[in-house]
Amino acid sequence: MTEFTDMDIFARVVTAGSLSAAGREIGLSPAVVSKRLRKLEDRLGTVLLQRTTRQISLTEAGQGYFERVVAILASIEEAETFVSRRSAIARGTLKVSAPTAFGRRHVAPHLKPFLDANPDLGLQLELSDEFIDIVGDGFDLAIRIGELPDSSLVARRLTPVHRVLCATPAYLADHGVPAGIGDLGKHVCLTAAPQDVWRLEGPDGLVLVHPQGPLQTNSSDVVREAVLSGLGIALRSTWDVGPELSSGRLVVVLPQFHASRHVALNAVYPSRRFLPAKVRIFIDYLARIYGPEPYWDRGLSTILGGRATV
Repeated sequence: MTEFTDMDIFARVVTAGSLSAAGREIGLSPAVVSKRLRKLEDRLGTVLLQRTTRQISLTEAGQGYFERVVAILASIEEAETFVSRRSAIARGTLKVSAPTAFGRRHVAPHLKPFLDANPDLGLQLELSDEFIDIVGDGFDLAIRIGELPDSSLVARRLTPVHRVLCATPAYLADHGVPAGIGDLGKHVCLTAAPQDVWRLEGPDGLVLVHPQGPLQTNSSDVVREAVLSGLGIALRSTWDVGPELSSGRLVVVLPQFHASRHVALNAVYPSRRFLPAKVRIFIDYLARIYGPEPYWDRGLSTILGGRATV
């Protein structure tokens, strides 16, 4: 069983992101963990991990070995779980990353029922708009919004995300309503970064807009407050401004244009072949809450038209 123990140590180092973090999980010192990894590499005749004082990284051989090891370990865990009948019980700490604004508005308010239903589970929720390294930073999963690039990670689509151009009625009364996409150049356009490009789908296909305005900020929340104050036009997600669109505090500008239909809210995690119960249960919980037509889009069918259930 020594070989299986060394495989487990290797997999824990990769998922935890460091020798010391893996050692804390299994009650071994970093020196012992390092010694077991060297023994495993000597037995295999190849280097699996490049190790420095600050970080570790998988070699090409290590990546292939990791993908196969987690499948073996998952089978062992599944067999033990079947015998002990603990497959539906979530234990330990679940480490989750989510976008800052979305996490505050649409993850945090739903945590109490989830944690009440899983008393043996702790949740570490970290909010950031940075593109975190799930494996390297030791996360169990990340909530991401956008069109996901191809990667070795696994993604489960939770719900569609709709983004529309919007402004306050007062702003449009003062500056006029844009009649076409070209008119945006005459308006104050609000964006979280000067280099942002609005990729919009319209009647004639894809259109690229380079928004220009007097405000520069690295905060999406600042853009939200700026558009609500009547400063200009912004491209916002309905999860962010749905209530304001429903109440009329904001109105859609150029409704024939919208962000890509392929943008979605996704749960992203390292591997479907080694999916702990705590990860699966949390993803299923979020999928039930949001659904194919998320609650923030209800009442916006006129605004979204046929996109509401895409």
